[in-house]
This record gives sequence, C-alpha cells and structure tokens, in this order.
Amino acid sequence: MDDQYDVIIIGGAAAGLTAALYTSRQALKTLVITKDIGGQALLTNEIGNYPGFESISGFDLMNKIKKQCELYGTVFLYDEVRKINYAEESCFEIVTTNNSFITCALIMAFGKTPRDLGVPGEEELKAKGVSYCAICDGPLFKGKDVAVVGLGDPALEAAQMLSDLARKVTVVLRGKSPIGDEETINNLRERDNVEFLNHRAVKEIKGSGKLEKIFTVDLENRNAPPEELKVNGLFIEMGYVTKTEFLKGIVSMNGLGEIITNKDGSTSMPGIFAAGDVTDVAYKQAVISAGQGAIAALSAYNYLQALKGKPHMKSDWKKVKVGKEENTEKSQFFIG
Repeated sequence: MDDQYDVIIIGGAAAGLTAALYTSRQALKTLVITKDIGGQALLTNEIGNYPGFESISGFDLMNKIKKQCELYGTVFLYDEVRKINYAEESCFEIVTTNNSFITCALIMAFGKTPRDLGVPGEEELKAKGVSYCAICDGPLFKGKDVAVVGLGDPALEAAQMLSDLARKVTVVLRGKSPIGDEETINNLRERDNVEFLNHRAVKEIKGSGKLEKIFTVDLENRNAPPEELKVNGLFIEMGYVTKTEFLKGIVSMNGLGEIITNKDGSTSMPGIFAAGDVTDVAYKQAVISAGQGAIAALSAYNYLQALKGKPHMKSDWKKVKVGKEENTEKSQFFIG
C-alpha cells in the first residue's frame, strides 16, 4: 500500500463513504481508514427515511455506497488512527496502529468508533486477527476458528455471518444465555459449528505477530484459572464510542468533543475537514451525514486545487444567457 494520498478520510459510514465517492470521482487518490464499514448504521435493520429507498438495511445501504467508491478507485484500510502530525508543505502525517501515511487534505468522518474490549494484547493485535467488523474481515477467516465477544444483536449477527465462513465460531457471553433476537439465537443453536461460552469474559489476547489464542475467565468462579481458547480471529462487538481525544490541539471542538465546522465542512485547521456525527451539526441522520460528506469532499478538492495554484470549483451551477432569458445549467467546473 502506498504511503501518500491526495485525501485521507477517517471513517467508513455515511459521511466517510460519501466523501470518498466524491473525492474519488474527482480523480483524487483517496484512502479511507476505518475500523468497520457502516458504523452505527449496522445496528439498523431497516432504514425508511433515506431518499430513494422505501426500506433498506443499514448494512445494505452502506455496502452499496462502498461498492460505488471502489468503482472509482477508493482504497480501504481497516485500522485506527492514533495520531496526526504536521508534515512539510502544508501536509499531515496520519499515524495508525500499524502504518503511517501522508496527505494534504484530511476529512474527519468517523462518527462513533467501535468500542475496544480493553484487555492486554488487544492493541498489539488489532488488524492482526482482532477485528471490529465481521462484514469487513469475515472472509479472511474462511475455514478457520474464530470467537465473537460482544453484546446483543450485533454480536449474534456477527456470529451468524461468520458461521457461514469459519470452521468454528465460539461466542463468549457474560450472561447465562444470549440476549437478542430469538430467531437468530435459535438459528445459531442449530448450527453444528457454533458454541456458546456462558458466564465468561475475555481476559487476555495473545499471539506473536498475529492472533493465536485468547484467555477467558469464569465469572461465576473467579478463583478458577483462565481457560485458553485457540482462535485465528476475534471479533469484538461492544458498541460504539466517540473518540476525538487525538484531535485536541489540532482542531476546535465544543464541550461535547464534537468538531466545530463551517458551512463548507472546513475546520479551524486549514486542510482538515469534517462531516457527519463527529461534527457539531444538530441532527444526526444518515442522509445529513452523507450530505456533509459530499460538501467536505468538494471543499477538500478546492483546497488541493488552491495549493497547486489551479482553478477551483466556485459553484456547481452557473448563469448563462439563452437568447434574452437567463437560465441555469451545470457548471463546467463540476465533474458530476
């Protein structure tokens, strides 16, 4: 994977995917860094207020946009951004768990981020067997042994999807039985390659360069020694949190940790734009996030054009005269 991109987008849900679609269509070399595809939309089985669809699942909607992005060359990396450093020539160094990249235009569009499990070994083995997105990474574990730890329907749905791919799926539960959709639970119980570990919690994750095993503890008998479970993959489904601490001192944020943006998606730092739930926009809806993503993408394009001393997009529309009448037509600056 290259280490330099025209635009780097942090986040893979409505805002980030839409931004990637627009930057890629403008022929900008685009990288999307995300822990999963879809974010909180994956928790929604039915979306009825997204224009163009009477009803669609969050999973299907996000993947339709992702496929569009890939048609125009968007590159996806399943990782987490740890730090942003200043680089030469008005650019930034984006440091992730396992890599670093250079870009002169950065779009923050990560909304809420999958919650970490918070156990030893997790940080070191992220993207090396530890995943937060069964949809994204599940195919990598075809025929292998995996475990799922998490809460409610998201964990059950991850286990159901993985059971179609993996040799064995172990679901680690803190309670005495799974909680969620009864049909999904019954379906999982009927599958020969699915096992539930009740009253247990993951205590440690281990591996040399890649995940090799996890250790679980018995919550009913805490004096019992941890039990080892050999797995090739661990899928963590613990919900979502807002993570903007790494942006302190870089962009202005409000008291809620949301990024303050202008109408064009720009922030207090030139070259950094933001869109979606991570911003101070009042309404948190997929369609609003998508709109903001498009705005941030076009603003990033303009910013890069200005850095190069090239003409930039002033408006999507221009006034032209047809006879004595003044009409509006698509701007030649806009590549739609």
